[in-house]
Amino acid sequence: MTKADIVNAINSKTGIEKGVAQQVIEGYMEVIKESLANGEPVYLRHFGSFIIKHRAQKAARNITKKTTLTIPAHDIPAFKPAKEFVAAVKEK
Repeated sequence: MTKADIVNAINSKTGIEKGVAQQVIEGYMEVIKESLANGEPVYLRHFGSFIIKHRAQKAARNITKKTTLTIPAHDIPAFKPAKEFVAAVKEK
């Protein structure tokens, strides 16, 4: 499903104009990105949580050159679905 498909689904379910629905979806995604960039997790009850996971420094190998690289510690965004979300997906 693409962003356009989501906009069409919202339009058909709620009757909101497609342009307005697209602005809402894009605003929603921007708020989540800004919150995570500021180190704030986003909790959506009965849906899930957008959180930041910390990855520790680790060594990696380039097998073609037979060298070892050090990957520095970094943070990555992650999504943790709620129990209701997981249960709904498992049922289908």
